[in-house]
Amino acid sequence: MVSGRRRVTCLFISGVLGATPVEIEHHLEMGRKLLAAGQLAEALSHYHSAVEGDSKNYLTYYKRAAVFLAMGKSKSALPDLSQAIQLKPDFLAARLQRGNILLKQGNTEEAREDFLAVLNRSPDHEEAHDQLHKADDLDLLQEEAHEAHHRGDYFTAVQVLEKVIELSPWDPESRELRAECYIRLGDPRKAIMDLTPATRLRADNRAAFLKLSQLHYSLGNHHDSLSQVRECLKLDQDDKECFVHYKQVKKLSKQLDSAEELILEQRYQEAIEKCESVMRTEPNVACYTNKAKERICFCLSKNIKSLEAVDICSEAHQREPQNIHILRDRAEAYILQQEYEKAVEDYQEAREFDQENQELREGLERAQKLLKQSRKRDYYKILGVSRSANKQEIIKAYRKLAQQWHPDNFQSEADKKEAEKKFIDIASAKEVLTNPEMRQKFDSGDDPLDPENQQGGGGGREWPFGFNPFEGGNFHFKFHQH
Repeated sequence: MVSGRRRVTCLFISGVLGATPVEIEHHLEMGRKLLAAGQLAEALSHYHSAVEGDSKNYLTYYKRAAVFLAMGKSKSALPDLSQAIQLKPDFLAARLQRGNILLKQGNTEEAREDFLAVLNRSPDHEEAHDQLHKADDLDLLQEEAHEAHHRGDYFTAVQVLEKVIELSPWDPESRELRAECYIRLGDPRKAIMDLTPATRLRADNRAAFLKLSQLHYSLGNHHDSLSQVRECLKLDQDDKECFVHYKQVKKLSKQLDSAEELILEQRYQEAIEKCESVMRTEPNVACYTNKAKERICFCLSKNIKSLEAVDICSEAHQREPQNIHILRDRAEAYILQQEYEKAVEDYQEAREFDQENQELREGLERAQKLLKQSRKRDYYKILGVSRSANKQEIIKAYRKLAQQWHPDNFQSEADKKEAEKKFIDIASAKEVLTNPEMRQKFDSGDDPLDPENQQGGGGGREWPFGFNPFEGGNFHFKFHQH
């Protein structure tokens, strides 16, 4: 039986485990060329092969560390630099590089040891002197920041931590401390900007993922909140705090997404119920109640429930005075109620917050047209029906009024004239509102029977039934109810 040592030697010679000096040199040369060309992943692959082929060569570790650093993977570079230093303790370039990484990680004590080791062998080394001073400065700044935080002076702490993070951008502790200060100062968005990189600076930063999720949740970013708490559970699926928060965010997020899907399907009543369940699931975070009320306001304005819509939209508007969607939806509810002046006011207010919004511009123009139109002839008011009335309701109202105002019902000439005028208006209203094309034109702010709106402008119009039963003197036009 071949001994273990001899077997390894055989494998090495056959090229299965090891590599010849020529092959190692080839990998190093390819790694150098690819690194120079910026092809980092390919360069790294060759340096891996060089390290595996000769694990005693300090330079291969150092060169692989250089690739890791170029890729922004400082944590991966550290073990290679330490290995290079272990193989060659007087390798000053590796010492200096490791010291620089440790300083950027906020580890001043170990960084100082490396800079001093360089200065022991090369007392005039300028960069080592500079970096040693930075390590001393960083110690003082870190102490100052912690003292300011401890006494509750969060504004000063943030200012000092700005300098700390400039010197040690890879230090998660400083970013987490500044994030806490931002939270205390009421600026969760800036806290998120610090915690996001902090999650990558620690191997297991569940606390930062949970805090990030909670901050996103408090701002109403439920999708971001869900993705961050999932990152926490990837690290430990049994983390109790993360799991409890995950269940809450998942439930709320599902309800909000479901409400939006129902709105897209125009299932407005079901969407309203889903929004109400959102408010029950999370009654303590205002932005979710605001969002739910905004969407209920929208659904009611689309569901032709104008009175309810105005009430809920007004409540939502009080909660979010600058929300253009709420102002738009309330304006539409006012249009349904034929309160055009209020609709114009809401659209104008919304446009103050967003001048470029085309939907608001078109809405305002339509509301202004309807207001102008209402000061002339309003076919809905003539028939006494709502803007949401269907064809059957319109015909029913027309028949009732036509019977009431038929000129044959009146004796005096003056009454007959008045009835004739009313009867023509009633018939015109029925003509417009039972014709889908004409009704749509009227709803958008144009009177299809207004001579001003006819092609060629001016000129009268024909009686809707093809003749005027009131022309001439005596007439005996009987109204028959069908």
